[in-house]
Amino acid sequence: MEPEDITRKFVDCVNAGDVEGLVALYEPDAIIAFPPGQITQGHDAIRELYEQMLAGKPHFEYEQPLTTLISGDLALTATPAQDAAGVRAQVVRRQSDGTWLRVLDRPDFTQ
Repeated sequence: MEPEDITRKFVDCVNAGDVEGLVALYEPDAIIAFPPGQITQGHDAIRELYEQMLAGKPHFEYEQPLTTLISGDLALTATPAQDAAGVRAQVVRRQSDGTWLRVLDRPDFTQ
């Protein structure tokens, strides 16, 4: 698995309505800068956020990733958003089993 694969898995989980799959993409103390102007931290809060989001049955499309920057066990992934969010960026960390999990998630960054 490559760091940018998490973004595709995220879209698959959203479209399948899989809250637990979404939570599993994050480290236990991960931080999401969402909703706008707020911080969501930790699996319990992330689960609640995605339960609310998925209640509306959204459908996401894949976004073409920008170049992933990797330094050791950390990586910065990003995609240009297809909506008004601007750019989406995430910091992910390689786990001991070689998989990657999100540590920091900024799903909307407008200039």
